[in-house]
Amino acid sequence: MAATSKSTVLLKAVKKITIQFCPFESNVRSTREFLALVGSEKVRSTNTNCEVISVVKHDKSEPVIDVTYVDGERLVMKGEWLTCREMLSAFQSRCKDKDPQIKAGAKK
Repeated sequence: MAATSKSTVLLKAVKKITIQFCPFESNVRSTREFLALVGSEKVRSTNTNCEVISVVKHDKSEPVIDVTYVDGERLVMKGEWLTCREMLSAFQSRCKDKDPQIKAGAKK
């Protein structure tokens, strides 16, 4: 993951991110990379009220990322067949749509 992508991740519009995976499955790499990215200190500092919860299971369940936005909308991504970049792209586009500062800048 490129260092430049970290600077563009903003959690302003996010209330909670729950990342659930079984670490012993072969399909969790992208989900773990996503967790490392949104769990980093730099990204977390963009919204200190945002909860980032990791649920580690040992039940062969598929990796799931559940994002709850401040307006109550949810984004659920099943990480089994997605790359970290694809999940990050979907996450960021939804965050940009919900960020009031970006909307205000676009109207001017």
